Amino acid sequence: MKEITVSQITNTVARLCIEANTHLTEDVLKGIETADASEVSPNGRMILKTIMDNLKLADEEALPICQDTGMAVLFVTLGQDVHILGGSLDDAINEGVRQGYTEGYLRKSVVADPLNRRNTEDNTPAVIHYNIVPGDTLTLKV
Repeated sequence: MKEITVSQITNTVARLCIEANTHLTEDVLKGIETADASEVSPNGRMILKTIMDNLKLADEEALPICQDTGMAVLFVTLGQDVHILGGSLDDAINEGVRQGYTEGYLRKSVVADPLNRRNTEDNTPAVIHYNIVPGDTLTLKV
């Protein structure tokens, strides 16, 4: 049985929230570069250049790529042989979202009630999708 503490999960989720909003993956960057290389419209090339400049600055300065950082959506693959120590997995994930959105200066846009539109002030609760599998690993994707 593998043991993982809630603090490890919280710290990982906080880091992943910031990374997801400040750094694009290589495949997406390559796709934008490919689009730029094949774009024939001057306006289209200007827009793609602006996007690439923004992505570079966001990556270098650890700033959000976009001002609207959206809701945190996590995909959790949890091995049956993993034991979470010190609290619940849901609480650890939501605390990580709370910390990541605060430490990363990310826009908090989640509302507690869609009718009265009261902001939760910390971008929780996260949307969490679970997949329980054999084994002793925990994979978190934001």
